[in-house]
Formats: sequence, C-alpha cells, structure tokens
Amino acid sequence: MRRMPAASVDFILTDPPYLCRYRDRSGRTVRNDDNARWLAPAFAEMHRLLKPDSLCVSFYGWHQVDTFMAAWRATGFRPVGHLVFRKGYASSVRYLRHEHEQAYLLAKGAPDLSGAAIGDVREWVYTGNRHHPTEKPVEVLQPLIEALCPAGGLVLDPFCGSGSTLVAARRCGRAFTGMELDYRHYRTARQRVAALQGS
Repeated sequence: MRRMPAASVDFILTDPPYLCRYRDRSGRTVRNDDNARWLAPAFAEMHRLLKPDSLCVSFYGWHQVDTFMAAWRATGFRPVGHLVFRKGYASSVRYLRHEHEQAYLLAKGAPDLSGAAIGDVREWVYTGNRHHPTEKPVEVLQPLIEALCPAGGLVLDPFCGSGSTLVAARRCGRAFTGMELDYRHYRTARQRVAALQGS
C-alpha cells in the first residue's frame, strides 16, 4: 500500500485476520492471525489511500472489537454503521451458537448520503470455503460495492485472500486492487479474476 498514491481509492472492502488463531477442520490457518502488530499500520495506510468523504467496510473478530475499534479510531476512521450477516448454520458453538458474521462501516470525512441506504442485517451465503479457510461469498459482497462505491470507482482490498472482493468488484463494473501475503491465495485470486475476464 505504501507504493500507492494518497487519496487514490474510492472504496475499501476488506476481511482482515480476526486475531483469533483460526484453524479450520482440515487444519488450514490464516496468516498473521496470531498477532495485532499489523492492524494499526495497515489501517493507517488504508485511511491515507481512501479519497476524502469515502467509505470502508471491514469485517472483524467480535472478540477483538476493542482492538479493531482502537486501531480504526487512531488512524482517523469514524464508525458510521454496523452490518450483521445472518448465517443459516453455526460456524462454531461455545457459550452460544455462532450464526453470524459482522463488519463495521467506517467513514473518512463526511460521505454523501444521497444514495439509497441498504439494510444493516443481511443474509449470508455459504461458500463451502473451497478457495480459502474463511472465504467470503461474492453474492454478499457485491451489493455492498454497488451501494457504497461510486460507479466506475476503484475498490481496494488489502487482505484479498482468494479474491472474492475482486470478483465482486468486477461483476459490479468497478476497478479493483487487491493484495495478499499468502502466495497460494494470491494465485487463487488471480485465477478467479482471470476466469471472470475470460467469460
């Protein structure tokens, strides 16, 4: 992100590690999910790259909400909404059945409110996590981009995993930039985007 010019991105949609040492049933893990050292520096760069009066949607781990919120506020983001995605299944069971995902809508400045507002409780689509251990569904991301990113805008996902945000942006007619540290997921994201461009 440091190589990109300031105020060059119209919308950010990202799913960073939840800081929960995640391991799925087959043993797959998420890189940098065991520390928070990257959190504030990454969101400081995102804030720098986002155009004034624009929006960011960030998924987060509910058990680390204080850590995420502190980083967002310290870097200049202002929470302006909260999204809850209802699952038709429990992804895990402890004291409660975990049947939702969540994300905050963050603002840089004062974004225009003239567009049609979308609901903050939304339905989830199960991906089967074929491409990534915590894969987000394109069908869930696409309406967020359509509603919150201006037509023809540039969508950034600096934690793009297997590329769901990039595929959703492409389907919405938006430009996109994604970054991923794990080479396997980077390769998957490239393949998914290339397959969409060829269709």
